[in-house]
Amino acid sequence: MGRHVAGEAPELDAMVDEALRGIGADIDALRVPRLKGVVLGGGYGRGEGGAFVLPDGTLRLSNDLDFYVVAEDGTDAAGIAAIGRVLAPVSEKWSKRLGVDADFCVAKTPWRLKHDEARIMVQELVRGYFDVAGEKGERLFAGVERRAPEAIPWSEAARQLMNRGMGLLLAEENLAARGEAQNGEFVVRNLNKCILGAGDARLVARHAYRWKAPERAEALGDSLYREAVEWKFRPRAEAVCDFETARSAWLFAAEEVFEAGRRAGTLGRSLREGARWVVRRHTLGDLGSFGEDCTVRVLRRVHRHIRSRIPLNASLKRDWEVFN
Repeated sequence: MGRHVAGEAPELDAMVDEALRGIGADIDALRVPRLKGVVLGGGYGRGEGGAFVLPDGTLRLSNDLDFYVVAEDGTDAAGIAAIGRVLAPVSEKWSKRLGVDADFCVAKTPWRLKHDEARIMVQELVRGYFDVAGEKGERLFAGVERRAPEAIPWSEAARQLMNRGMGLLLAEENLAARGEAQNGEFVVRNLNKCILGAGDARLVARHAYRWKAPERAEALGDSLYREAVEWKFRPRAEAVCDFETARSAWLFAAEEVFEAGRRAGTLGRSLREGARWVVRRHTLGDLGSFGEDCTVRVLRRVHRHIRSRIPLNASLKRDWEVFN
């Protein structure tokens, strides 16, 4: 593995390092109120970023650069939104320079990171990042317990399926309503993410998740998932499979994940989750799933749409946006 890019791509590793220095300087110059620190996470933060091979054999970055912005404890939603607005010009500037999006996720405080420490996103972040601005990651993440991958909770399998199922529905929407070709970039990327997310969910449900993608491919033993991992590292214009194959893989994973949840007794209900849904969505929603974990409730809706071939609608999009 390279420093940022999977495989050998020293020119891209150098490009990312140079960008991190420039982005850090730009952020420091802004003196953003209530900003505690910024790190690069995601694929390029843990040495699993992709590199697209151009026809002449040269490489270019293929994934977004995912920057995680940690705000001071006590920062409210308005304060977090304000940090995002201040950083927006930095994102725009470096997205143009790099040719991929430089995304700033401003949604965490040290307390929130600790609260969400069981999530895959947080566990992968604290294991693979590069300091960019403000306090170093070792201080930002000091309160987060490093958990074994086998201990990732079943709810993270549901979250993986929910997000990748929505990606599949969005790809279908592009194919049907917007007339995008099967090999359009948005569709291709989401089909590949669907295969990866379905496989990851199965591993979480089996308590067999691994932190590195090649190790997950080995643990799952699924040839299509292995191809999707290879595509992630060296993407190309064609998807690893067509839409129907991705749909079947997602539905197969959903069956395994729901069965694992039933066996483990993790599909219970609570007034707290029911109240959370009402407060966030201002409606009771489907009474048949009232009180279930809100992520699971959204997943059930996604499952119905994919299984019964129901077109994506605004209500489901909003459920996903609120509980993603």
